[in-house]
Amino acid sequence: MKYYIGIDLGGTNIKAGVVDENYNIIAKASVKTNCPRPAEDICADMAKVSLMACEEAKISVDDVEWIGIGTPGIADNENGTIPYSNNLDFHDVPVRRLIQQKIDKPVYVANDANAAAYGEFVAGAAKGAVNAVCITLGTGVGAGIIIDGKIYTGSNHAGAELGHEVICVGGVQCTCGRKGCFEVYSSATGLIRMTREAAEADSSSLLNEYFRNDGKYSARHAFNAMRAGDAAGKKVVDDYIMYLAAGITNTINAFQPDILCIGGGVCNEGDALLLPLKELVAKQVYTRMIEKNTEIVIAKLGNDAGIIGAAFLGNA
Repeated sequence: MKYYIGIDLGGTNIKAGVVDENYNIIAKASVKTNCPRPAEDICADMAKVSLMACEEAKISVDDVEWIGIGTPGIADNENGTIPYSNNLDFHDVPVRRLIQQKIDKPVYVANDANAAAYGEFVAGAAKGAVNAVCITLGTGVGAGIIIDGKIYTGSNHAGAELGHEVICVGGVQCTCGRKGCFEVYSSATGLIRMTREAAEADSSSLLNEYFRNDGKYSARHAFNAMRAGDAAGKKVVDDYIMYLAAGITNTINAFQPDILCIGGGVCNEGDALLLPLKELVAKQVYTRMIEKNTEIVIAKLGNDAGIIGAAFLGNA
């Protein structure tokens, strides 16, 4: 049996998993990232948590083929560096060299959204595809693109920033500096913003009652209100799915993947999200008049996608 280590490097936690050749995570370990602090210290902790995962799996690090890392920001796998990550305050960090000072194994690095997409591609909702796109609806909109079985990163290692394509010119301000980005409207953050705005505009809506009960707005509120027959909740859900369909249609028109999978907490809404989304995309996509079209599915691996995808970056 062959074993691989996948590291999911986040702004809050550093998580590592030992993954076998059948894509099963057999052990995990994690430590706090404790940002901001020197990159050398964070890399030392990545090595430490890798050894912790091996110990938990009851294997030696000598049994591991390689280490893969999914990181926020720009990842240069060719040179083994992280040129830039605003979440970690990393600038030209030689992550491969720093890890190999602690563990003498091949080290591969990818953007975290690309790593998660690759996880879905090898072991999840996009398994069996040749070309796939995976979109995660979280704080922002993350994306990974697989073309002919390989991760697409572009010539500057920063490709697949689909969240920053504009779907509403002159729209809501995005943190990237543009207005009207896909991310502003289709992330969980965007859904919460639209929920808050609708609640403030209609004091009689269920959205206000949910806010009073929970003390905050949630991405679940609009869907719950819609199911309860609340008009304001239904309007928010309809608008959210309209924007999401626009961004997904753009993506399909550009890449024509076999499978496009969506992930993130919003996808827990299941068919309430997926069925109207698929209906809208089917009406809008450029290839709607031909028989074969992209299949839209919900991601399967959840929080494990990043670890599994990172673990197999040596094949990507």
